Amino acid sequence: MVDIPNVKDAEPIPEKVMSEVVKLLSNGDLFRYNSEGSAAEKLEVNFSKIMGTQYALAVSSCSAALFLALKSLSLPQNARVLMPAFTFAAVPSSVVHANLTPVLCECGEDYRIDFKDFKKKIKSADAVLISHMRGHTSDMDVILSECKQANIPLIEDAAHSLGTTWSGKNIGTLGDIGCFSFQSYKMLNAGEGGIFITDDPELFAKAVIMSGAYEHNWMKHQGDQVYFKKWQNKLPLYNLRMNNLSAALINAQLPELGSRVQKGRLNHDFTAERLDRSPWISVPAKLEPEQRAPDSIQFNLVDMNSTEIDLFEEITSGSGLNVQIFGRTKNNARAFWNWQFLPETFELPKTRKMLMTACDVRLPSRLNLDECEAISEVILSAIMTIKSGVAA
Repeated sequence: MVDIPNVKDAEPIPEKVMSEVVKLLSNGDLFRYNSEGSAAEKLEVNFSKIMGTQYALAVSSCSAALFLALKSLSLPQNARVLMPAFTFAAVPSSVVHANLTPVLCECGEDYRIDFKDFKKKIKSADAVLISHMRGHTSDMDVILSECKQANIPLIEDAAHSLGTTWSGKNIGTLGDIGCFSFQSYKMLNAGEGGIFITDDPELFAKAVIMSGAYEHNWMKHQGDQVYFKKWQNKLPLYNLRMNNLSAALINAQLPELGSRVQKGRLNHDFTAERLDRSPWISVPAKLEPEQRAPDSIQFNLVDMNSTEIDLFEEITSGSGLNVQIFGRTKNNARAFWNWQFLPETFELPKTRKMLMTACDVRLPSRLNLDECEAISEVILSAIMTIKSGVAA
């Protein structure tokens, strides 16, 4: 059997970008507005074409994109934003930064929205921010229908879902605004970075100005000048721009997106099929309209007590594999009870129960199937050691 791969390594940067990086470092042209046709501008044009949207805005992070999305909607202060309780702390943080109130919704054992709770809470919501956490897509047909009926906007946090489709449409293009991440552990690696996409010219113009397009730098973006002129000098500047070096790194990886999605899906499905054979592991299936683009795998431990789960963590870690159990890692940023900055607290027993047994393992697309087999064997061997009583 091959050695356990280092799953913490990010996706590699293509060699072909090095000449452009050297050029940027040599001439110092890192600020996106210094020249026409900057790397950031090229990224926005290229990304909007790939996604099939009218507009794209490159920013400093997905959190920045979410913040600008919320601010562009001109929601009143303390407006209530409904979102899944299973997400990363940066998502409710973006809501708090925008002077709005996060409202957490229950999630089930399949990591998706609990629609009984969602339909109850949307009645008093002013917007919905749906996180496709770890690339798991909740039923977007239901979410879109509920938002339309409530006449409220929908933002998609697609940080983990670049390349995922729902009924053939790109995730991130179904709502009013989609937001993506280029952090090192995402499908495209720039260390940090994010992008905001929309088909709404006014929302886009507002986001561009607030991102830091001071004076008339908005002329170096896609968009309708009517809306830029309308909002000129009327919005604060938050200076959340992406620099040209980050944009160049992402641009170089865009042609590889399709192959990375395909390899990531192959790795995930190969590993899922093996893990799901165990009676003590459950890998939630995808929904029928969903074509995922995974770079990790999540699974639930079944019929295992707290002592056994502790032992599972100990054995897998000792084997060199990092298995994160969301609710059992101290101060985990994905456990909602650690978000003490929220203005309201929520009792979410379904989500809490799920997080206490939900495991997470990175499966970057650079892995081969032998390495995925080795990862599977570590997990299955740990389970069998515990359940056979050998560990005792």
